[in-house]
Amino acid sequence: MSEAHFDDYSEKYDSALADSLSATGEDKDFFARGRASFVAKCLQKQNAQPASAMDYGCGIGSTTPHLLELLKVQSVIGIDVSSKCLDVAAEKFGSSQISFVPVHEFIPREEIDVVYTSGVFHHIKEEQRSSAVDLIHQALRPGGYFAFWENNPWNPGTRYVMSRCEFDEDAITLSPPQGRKLLRSSGFEIIRTDYLFIFPRALSWLRGIEPFVSRLPLGGQYQVLCRKPFTES
Repeated sequence: MSEAHFDDYSEKYDSALADSLSATGEDKDFFARGRASFVAKCLQKQNAQPASAMDYGCGIGSTTPHLLELLKVQSVIGIDVSSKCLDVAAEKFGSSQISFVPVHEFIPREEIDVVYTSGVFHHIKEEQRSSAVDLIHQALRPGGYFAFWENNPWNPGTRYVMSRCEFDEDAITLSPPQGRKLLRSSGFEIIRTDYLFIFPRALSWLRGIEPFVSRLPLGGQYQVLCRKPFTES
């Protein structure tokens, strides 16, 4: 994942993503809000009450306000490699509670309660992924949570959508086992893996069953929820 690559899409990110998602019948906000809502429910089951969150690889910031609202945190920081995307994010969503910082300027201080990322790691070169997870680990307080979302390469619909997406040309997908292995290698404790977004809008009447089958590897995206240990082994 390079700054230049996503700088090129800072002004047309929404349209490029809309084109690729058109086959699902939904827009990006449907998925962004759905992920944030699911993270909130998972944290509630953990009896976690986060005060701060990070949107890692926030792009133009579309998900960041959903995290603020649905996680009920006091502040969210979005970080990204693309300065141009961050400029767009700050103009649209910057506030006293939402800030945006380039990755190279962010200093981890073990103070964030929950980190969220979605569809970012398939853009990171494989040899650089451990360093990215290490940064997140260092940013989290002991006991903090990491909601790691990735596109599910086992889902044919996901592969089709990614094949239509201009900025996914460089993508190297991670299977759920690969995602869990990556997270464990940086010291995270795996809590659960879930799969969301099984049915497109044309079959939305079936979405009521999705919560009951979220542990089956059917959804278009998966979340690995993990936690930074309170004490390092």
